[in-house]
Amino acid sequence: MSFSLHISPCPNDTFAFDAIINHRLDHDFDLDVEYHDIEVLNEGVLRGEPDISKISYAVYPLIADKYILLDSGSALGRGNGQLLVRRKGETGKICKVLSPGLNTTANALLMLYFPDIEEVEQRLFSEIAEAVERGDADAGVLIHEGRFVYERRNLELVADLGKLWESETSLPLPLGAIVAKRELGEEMISKFENLLAESVRYAFDHPLLSRDFVKEHAQELEDDVIDKHISLFVNDYTISLGEEGRKAVEKLLKAENGKRKSNF
Repeated sequence: MSFSLHISPCPNDTFAFDAIINHRLDHDFDLDVEYHDIEVLNEGVLRGEPDISKISYAVYPLIADKYILLDSGSALGRGNGQLLVRRKGETGKICKVLSPGLNTTANALLMLYFPDIEEVEQRLFSEIAEAVERGDADAGVLIHEGRFVYERRNLELVADLGKLWESETSLPLPLGAIVAKRELGEEMISKFENLLAESVRYAFDHPLLSRDFVKEHAQELEDDVIDKHISLFVNDYTISLGEEGRKAVEKLLKAENGKRKSNF
């Protein structure tokens, strides 16, 4: 079986998919793998391009007619939310904010908790911290490795968007998901979903086997940053959403899309 698989180059994805992509597990899938920034991934599924892809949860209602959410592969949890930061010592009104993508969950939470922001500019996630420090905008939303290293720069925290979510809902924060084209059929989708869950379990059981592969794609190469990233974004919810995970997803999609009903 041959199909296209699009994921991010971030440690949580490469860690979770390592055993599949590098054939540490036996399977008969022929994968054409591409690695893209999360907003590029979102735009790809909006165009219906990849067979299976990582996405931001916030974009799912726009593609639910063509793609189905997999029960495995999600980045969802507690204490792993996006960070709104600004230059140290700044006290003025935040008018312009750099976002990692207009279709990202980060942007959805920014608009939910800071609806008075006047201007949001999309910027590659790995460039946001430096751009805010340089003065390109009043603030920026950090995701992935950036949330672990911003304190090395002349930046300070304005708000932890994940903590705001958890305080309001008492639920884990859904960040990213894996989706598959519905046209692939239930049998193939279920087979890949189970393989992905097995790949995550394998990664947990052999945490260092994937390290070279993870570092090949990571923005930050320090082992402690990679370890923090993986520990926050890969967990039991990545194996299976479970009842609580699905409840959190429903809550986020309703907050983002009003009464729009999700379909998974």
